[in-house]
Amino acid sequence: MAGITSYGAYIPIYRINRMTIYQALGWLNPASLLPGEKSVANYDEDSITMAVASAIDCLNGVEREAIDGLFFATTTTPYKERQNAGIIATALDLRPEIRTSDFTTSIKAGTGALISAYDAVTSGSAKNVIVCASDCRLGKPGGFQEEIYGDGAAAFLLGNNGVIASVEGTYSVSYDFVDNWRAAEDKYNRTWEDRWIRDEGYGKFISEAISGLLREYNLTPGDFAKVVYPCLYVRAHAGIGKKLGFEPAQIQDHMFTAIGHTGTASTLMILVAALEDAKPGDKILVASYGNGSDALFLQVTDEIEKARERRGIKGHLASKKDLGSYEKYTTFREILDIDTGGRGEEVASTQLSTLWRERKMILGLCGSKCRRCGTPQYPPQEICANPKCGAIHEMDSYRFSDKKGRLFTYTGDVLAFSPSPPAVYGMVDFEGGGRWLFDLNDCELESLEVGMPVEMSFRRKYHDVSRGIHAYFWKATPIRA
Repeated sequence: MAGITSYGAYIPIYRINRMTIYQALGWLNPASLLPGEKSVANYDEDSITMAVASAIDCLNGVEREAIDGLFFATTTTPYKERQNAGIIATALDLRPEIRTSDFTTSIKAGTGALISAYDAVTSGSAKNVIVCASDCRLGKPGGFQEEIYGDGAAAFLLGNNGVIASVEGTYSVSYDFVDNWRAAEDKYNRTWEDRWIRDEGYGKFISEAISGLLREYNLTPGDFAKVVYPCLYVRAHAGIGKKLGFEPAQIQDHMFTAIGHTGTASTLMILVAALEDAKPGDKILVASYGNGSDALFLQVTDEIEKARERRGIKGHLASKKDLGSYEKYTTFREILDIDTGGRGEEVASTQLSTLWRERKMILGLCGSKCRRCGTPQYPPQEICANPKCGAIHEMDSYRFSDKKGRLFTYTGDVLAFSPSPPAVYGMVDFEGGGRWLFDLNDCELESLEVGMPVEMSFRRKYHDVSRGIHAYFWKATPIRA
C-alpha cells in the first residue's frame, strides 16, 4: 500500500487586509470588495524558502537519511536555469544520492508532482519521496490578481510504510486552456476574462476530472467524507460541489478569505487542512485546477493519529500579524523602490565556487560535533573548541537547522539597510550546544527578550540583481505559538 505518510504546511506570519489594499488604491466601491485578508511573504521569503519551511514541518520525526527523492512544484521559480529542488534538498541536508525535479508552469503542478511521487513509490524506484508545492505570485498593482494572490506552501511525504492516507486511484484531464499566463519577459501574471475562466475553466475541468474518477472506480459523491478543490470565485466554488452532488458539509473550506489563492500550493494546502481533521476510514477526493485537472482518491488509515504533531494549516492560521500598510507590501515585493541614501544597499558579488564548497555549512546550516566530547560547533571546525578536549580531526557533521535555541543577546540597527527597518541581529544559544550570530525576522525589536525561544528559518539573504543571484541563509525567528 502506497500513499501519504506525512504532511506539513507553511503560511507566512504576515497578513494584509484587503480593505487596506482598497483604501491605498482608492477602491471604495462596496460592490467590488472581496472580504477577508491574504497571506504575505516577508521580504526575505520566496517559493523556495516557504517550501523548505513546509518540508521541515512535514519531516517532523522523520529520518532524513531515508528520503530518496524531492519534487518541487511552483510557478514562481527564483531560477529559470538552476534546479530549485536541489537548493531545497541541500537546505534540508538530504543525501546527495536522491532524485530531485522541478515541476512548473501550471498551477496543477502540485498534484502532478504528487502523482509522480506516488508512481515512483509504487514502481519501486524510490521508497520515500517528499513533494513540496509553493508559490509567491505577483499580481499587477491595482489589478484583480493583487488582491486574490496569497503566499504559502505545503509538503507531503509519499511512501509504503506508515501510510496515513493511501492513494486508491487517480484520474487526469489535460487541456491547453489559456486563462492565466506569464511569458518569460513578464513580471506580472496576465489573465483572460473572468466568466471565461469561471465557467469554461473551473466549472468544467474540475467537474470532468471528479466525474471521471467516480466513474473509473465506481464511486458516488456520498462515499466521501471530504472533497478538496480550489476556485478563485467563492460562489462558484460551492456551485461546483453542488452540481456534482456533494453536500455543503463535504466540501473542504477553500481558505480564500483567510490566505488568498496560493497557486500551485492551493489544492495541497486545502488537503493538509482536510487531513488535520480526518478520521480513520474517511475517503477524501482531491482535484486540482490548471490546464485541466488531476483528481485523486485517498483512503485515511489508522496511522493518521500518529501524524498530528504538525504546525500544519491550523497552527499557521492561528499565528499571524497584520502587515499594516500597502506600502510595506509593495516594498516586500520589490514593486516600490526604497530610498536608502546609499547606506549599503549594494551587495558584494556572490562567490559561487565558495558557495559550492561550503554548501552544507551555508545552505544546510551544518556545523561539526566532536566525537570525543560531544561539543557542537558552528561553523564546522577541525579542532574542538572545548578547552578540556582539544581533539583534532575528530568531527562529524552536525545539523543546526532543526534545533531550537534561545536568544542570548540582540540588537537593532536603524542605520543598516533593511526593507523592514530596523535590521535586528541576535546571538543564539542552541539546545544541545552551539552558538552563532543570526539575523532575526518576523518580529519587532520591542517584542524581543533575552532568553526567549527561537527557531531557524531558511530565508533569502539578498537578491544580487546585477548577476541574477538569489543568496540564501538561515535566520532566527521567534517560535510561532
